[in-house]
Amino acid sequence: MKLMNLSIAAAAVCAFSTSAYALKSEDRDIKPSMQVEYTKVPGEVNSITEMFTEGEVYGRLRSNMFWWDWENENSAVQDNNMWGLGGSLVYKTGYFHGFGATVGFYGTVPMHNDNTLGSGTTNYGKAGKDTYHTRADGSEGAIGVLAEAYGEYKNGKTNVKVGRQGIDSIMLATNDTKMVPNTFEAAVVENKNLPDTTVRVGYIMEQKLRDHQTFHSLIAYEKYNENDDSGVHKGLTPANIRARGNGDVDPEMVLVTASNKSIPNLKLDLEYVDLNGFFSTAIAEANYQIKLNDTWKLTPGIRYLKQMDDGAGKIGGASLSGAVTAANAASRGYTTGDSVDGSIIMGRLVLNGGPLTLTAGYSEIANDADIIAPWRGFPTGGYTRLMAQVDWIANTKNWMLRADYDFDKAGLVPGFKAMVAYEDMNFDENKAFTSTFTDRNILMVDLWKTFKELPNTEFKFRMGIVNAENGYTSQTVQATTDYNSYNEYRFEVNYLF
Repeated sequence: MKLMNLSIAAAAVCAFSTSAYALKSEDRDIKPSMQVEYTKVPGEVNSITEMFTEGEVYGRLRSNMFWWDWENENSAVQDNNMWGLGGSLVYKTGYFHGFGATVGFYGTVPMHNDNTLGSGTTNYGKAGKDTYHTRADGSEGAIGVLAEAYGEYKNGKTNVKVGRQGIDSIMLATNDTKMVPNTFEAAVVENKNLPDTTVRVGYIMEQKLRDHQTFHSLIAYEKYNENDDSGVHKGLTPANIRARGNGDVDPEMVLVTASNKSIPNLKLDLEYVDLNGFFSTAIAEANYQIKLNDTWKLTPGIRYLKQMDDGAGKIGGASLSGAVTAANAASRGYTTGDSVDGSIIMGRLVLNGGPLTLTAGYSEIANDADIIAPWRGFPTGGYTRLMAQVDWIANTKNWMLRADYDFDKAGLVPGFKAMVAYEDMNFDENKAFTSTFTDRNILMVDLWKTFKELPNTEFKFRMGIVNAENGYTSQTVQATTDYNSYNEYRFEVNYLF
């Protein structure tokens, strides 16, 4: 099996290694994260009428395919494949006295048979479920949603956005790697008046996950209807919030971020997230660039995250599974069951020289509570977290090695980039019975390719090979069959118009 996987990776590299140019349209770029960056937008106009007549429409067509091959199958995990076809139309007005607006419609249609369905409400789709909307009965449906709809005001170095929008920080992300982005209903103010400093304050009311059609609670867990993301706390259900908390199933979030570059070669970042009555999270990060010679640069980085309980522990317990309480905490590997106080320390080294970037990262989660992060931003992102993994469970230690190479920049293969990464996760076996997590290692390959003959089009191939230890049938007994290991393959096509 491992030899076959390596052969697939090698074949993919050969298949994509033909002449091309990097994807860049006249008004947009697509980042490696697949998020659109607008390089040309409408400017100032002279009237309200011209706001609309001078506006611009941005189109995107997407195809996303997924293949899942589990080591073993049972009633909960089965091999499957998914294919979504869709795209987006985004309209941006011109700006009249600084005022403008953006609306974005996103859609996807499942093109496969319902072969991800099991009995009852079981849906075997995992990462690929974001190519369709999963209904409460487990069946699959198309998505059509106005994911973006916000008014904007620009004045000097201040920008204000109010409405449905993407927000990107350490804990929150648009995360547009599938078909429909993760967006929020919010008011966000950004200011750059302080020298070399960007400050942002957000008041966030609701969230729409990538496979959802409606906006919903930022924190309450309810499958299909509320926040059911992979990083959600399953103990924070509407019923538990009403019974054990303040009853606010739909709390607002306050987000504050600050980035400073006043010291040469040093970038400092701060972030604070607060959900009153639940918890708050504070993050500090520093990255310092060292020039080794005319080609090579070394950037050490460190990030510290502190999660502070404000009621969430008594509502749902210390574990993301929702299965840990004050009464059973000791027997399930947690120091306390009714608090979500927790923390992470992370470090990395990034070595960059021309087309090659090498990264080594480490993260260690304190042996307190799991970290709550259901907003598609990943607490360990950029340090250890790889594709589709949750590596911020209490008492987990992770390390990651990654290499990025731009064949186009090297003058070898125009329009071709590749990335390979390896992560080792060391979970606390005492916590394994109350979750789906076990020790594992992950090999991940990403390939990006564009062709000169196909302008404004990009092809992307991803592969993830996960070798995990067996789960636990009781607190001390490990299962005899491995239902945690799998191979995943993804193929995506993007076209901008």
